[in-house]
Amino acid sequence: MQTDSKYIETPKLGFAEKLGFGTFSTASNVVFNFKDLFYLFFLTNVMGIRIEHAGMITALGIVWDAVNDPLVGYWAVNHTFKNGEKCRPFALWCAVPWAVTVVLMFTCFDVAYGMKLAIAIAIYFLFELFNTFAAIPYNSMGGLATNRDSDRRAINVARNLGGCVGSGIGGVALYPLLDLFGGLDENGNVMANEAGQTAFVYAAAVMGAICIIGSFAHYFTTKERIQQEAEDDSKLGIIEVFKMLLSCKSWVMNALYIIVYGILNLLIMSTVNYYATYVLGSASAGTPIMAVFLVTSVIGTLACIPVDKKIGRRNTMILGSAIYLVGKIPFLINPYSFVTIYINGITVAVAMAFAFVLFNTNRNNLSDLIEFRNGRRIDSLVSTCDNLAAKLSKAGVNLAMTAALGAAGFNAELATQPQSAIDTICALLGWVPMIFAGIMLVIAIFHPIEKEMAEMREIQKANSEA
Repeated sequence: MQTDSKYIETPKLGFAEKLGFGTFSTASNVVFNFKDLFYLFFLTNVMGIRIEHAGMITALGIVWDAVNDPLVGYWAVNHTFKNGEKCRPFALWCAVPWAVTVVLMFTCFDVAYGMKLAIAIAIYFLFELFNTFAAIPYNSMGGLATNRDSDRRAINVARNLGGCVGSGIGGVALYPLLDLFGGLDENGNVMANEAGQTAFVYAAAVMGAICIIGSFAHYFTTKERIQQEAEDDSKLGIIEVFKMLLSCKSWVMNALYIIVYGILNLLIMSTVNYYATYVLGSASAGTPIMAVFLVTSVIGTLACIPVDKKIGRRNTMILGSAIYLVGKIPFLINPYSFVTIYINGITVAVAMAFAFVLFNTNRNNLSDLIEFRNGRRIDSLVSTCDNLAAKLSKAGVNLAMTAALGAAGFNAELATQPQSAIDTICALLGWVPMIFAGIMLVIAIFHPIEKEMAEMREIQKANSEA
């Protein structure tokens, strides 16, 4: 433990820099929402891939994303750009290839079925590689730009507000874009023909352009200010890094919290289009649901800071999980009601907004905590290693989800699904996430981040006064 470590506050961040974080989050969440909401649906309902095979494609992509996270993060920890920075330049160099792979993911190739599967997997792998590089500044810069908790909360609020804008573009704007480009039929459903395929390519191109703009805006408005106190720049071994992480109880608990958050997001994003199409009767019926979800997310994000200040980090995490659980009850009673699906969307939005702001603020604190104990900053690995666990878990849930739909008789070629498939879709939006929300509540109760950070700050301030 670095008992001689001192705490010296960085200057307060200006509006332009916070806006830069928000624009990058917009870009990232355009990709996140667009991919999570529509890729599985695109594979089954536009490309004509069977649900079981589509599930394997997305699961393999998630596993590859999970595996390359710590590999890229480990390389980044031991790499310094010519300007002396560790993370920010990734936003500049990876923006264009990242956007190109988004477009390719939603492009249909007129080839044999087996070749179609192979191409989809290859493109998804490329996308996830560039997505990981883009995620390094996205997840690390909050800890490198400032050491003020107030500014870190503000950064994560800006990120989540930008995320709501990005989610709106990636989710709510898709069906209007598809309609604009001639890809919807008279009932508001995506056409499984050349018109639908072309419309998806054009819509993906719009998303890709936003990715590039947001990435460049982040690079040119932000700055890395936090430097490692120790002068040791020797290469860190992978075992040494994992020992640093696993010996930190707060990192372990935060990783578990992020795992559950990722699973809950996967269930929501992957299922809502099937719910809108086959339970509500129109794919575009999901647009107003997502619109309410996003507006409520903004409100929840803005409310998170005063709630966190008033009742503390751990209690705010507990409150968010409790809101999620309570909001599920009406939907479980009647999953076919418009009222209960909106109640479900509103409460989930508040809970997930709280979770996003807080686990990312925890990540920023954890970089400081690990440096305090070990003398080395490993910002890129704090997020990429918890993402490894989260994405492997998501891959397993994704396979289980698609296997359950397949076993229930789901068939994208059918206009009306069997009741067993409808029941499974409702369960994936109801009972299953409620179970995981209960797990999230337990994790929040035992999360020690506030206690460990308070102990560290007390030692640092004593050293500064000595």
